[in-house]
Amino acid sequence: MIVYRDIVPGDLPALESMLRRISEFAPDELPVANEVLEGSVSNPAGSGYYTVVAEVDGRPVGYATYGSTPLSRGNWEIYWAAVDPETQGRGIGRELMRRCETAVKQRGGWQITLETSSTPQYARTRRFHASCGYTEIARIPDFYDRGDDLVIFYKKLG
Repeated sequence: MIVYRDIVPGDLPALESMLRRISEFAPDELPVANEVLEGSVSNPAGSGYYTVVAEVDGRPVGYATYGSTPLSRGNWEIYWAAVDPETQGRGIGRELMRRCETAVKQRGGWQITLETSSTPQYARTRRFHASCGYTEIARIPDFYDRGDDLVIFYKKLG
């Protein structure tokens, strides 16, 4: 059985370990992901980061972190979403996205943006976002590095 819940401090070691096993994430991204997770555990309202965790047999196997976009009234962002490679393909990622969308609507948001890389290693991630109803709306060339564009996705919430 999969349980979805808010993040708790005890989740951090398992989630940080999980991120290291996901090939899409580059080593320099991990400290940022960990910082966001820590902010969502210690002070979600103050940090602006809220995290939903998926748990199987008492072990965190995925998460998604979202927050409101500063200086925007209705736009929110999904900052990070990840599922343990051993449990991918079971709909966990899709359910985490759905739960973020529901939480955003409950907090008064009406749309979500998210950002990712254009490199081949992120092709599966981009396909996942599209399959969840997100539309690519912009690319900024060479944003992360030469040949690595910033890809922005968008979804209007019903």
